[in-house]
Amino acid sequence: MSPGRLLLFGFAINPDVRGLPAAVADLSGTADSRAVARDLFATGVVREVASARSAQELRTLLDRGEIRIGVLIPPDFARRRIDGREALQIVVDGSDTSVQAAARQLAALPLDGAWRPGGGAISVLPLYNPDRRAAVNIVPGLIGVILTMTMVMFTAMAIVRERERGNLELLITTPVTSAELMIGKVLPYVAVGLVQTTVVVALGVAVFAVPIRGALHAVYAAAVLLILANLALGLLVSTRAKTQFQAMQITFFLFLPSILLSGFMFPFDGMPRAAQWIAEILPLTHFVRLIRGVMLRGADLGQLWPDVLALVAFTAATMTLAIARFRKRLD
Repeated sequence: MSPGRLLLFGFAINPDVRGLPAAVADLSGTADSRAVARDLFATGVVREVASARSAQELRTLLDRGEIRIGVLIPPDFARRRIDGREALQIVVDGSDTSVQAAARQLAALPLDGAWRPGGGAISVLPLYNPDRRAAVNIVPGLIGVILTMTMVMFTAMAIVRERERGNLELLITTPVTSAELMIGKVLPYVAVGLVQTTVVVALGVAVFAVPIRGALHAVYAAAVLLILANLALGLLVSTRAKTQFQAMQITFFLFLPSILLSGFMFPFDGMPRAAQWIAEILPLTHFVRLIRGVMLRGADLGQLWPDVLALVAFTAATMTLAIARFRKRLD
């Protein structure tokens, strides 16, 4: 591993989650409730990105993936404090177990200001994965990991193999354009990727009881978006690699950052800002958000449109660059 990659991963791989996007629904509207909200954000574990007027609005923001934690302050906050009852509820996006752990850590922190845990209690409500089962968190992302590894490698090596075997010579005298050749090469692998998706989803549901709360067609639509993005990336790799061995090396060079920075293994919100910028370029990052949103939160692709748009843009840009770099020539 190069020193640059070692430094990148050393800073990026951080299990200590900070700056989780959050929203507060303050139904009390008192000075004490506002002080508690300020204290929560002062911990640095959460950052306010939206506000809500009801518990339902918090749930909607969580379903859309706009926030990871919602803070619900009930109308009778002051009375609950006096009675020693649960006076604050933290609603958590439990599709990521690291976020659940951060929320429980947040609930245990001593708060300054007008209220402390001794004068009431904070309850944590994990949604989507209340049992904190690791398989529920891992299996949806595993679809993307498998597709990323296989689709890029298959496509890159297919084009390079044709070049090594001299089959491109046969295409020199044909009217097939570069775009037609490359698109024709990737289309069969779309079917292969869908078969892989079906196998992982079926095993996840049958063996690990992973729920599919969203529409099944949305699961496959998200998979197709990632498949096309990875196939385009594989074509771009093929324009750079001279041998199949080089194609395999470049594929693994791209695969490692994808799996480590996408949020599949380590919490995305724990990474420094620079690492997050790099991760936003990777297709797997957006797919992990899409597939967990659809399968675990029951969201539709329309609610997750920023990640859909990111995958479409990546595919278009990468395919355009690959076609521009490809030359139907022996030299």
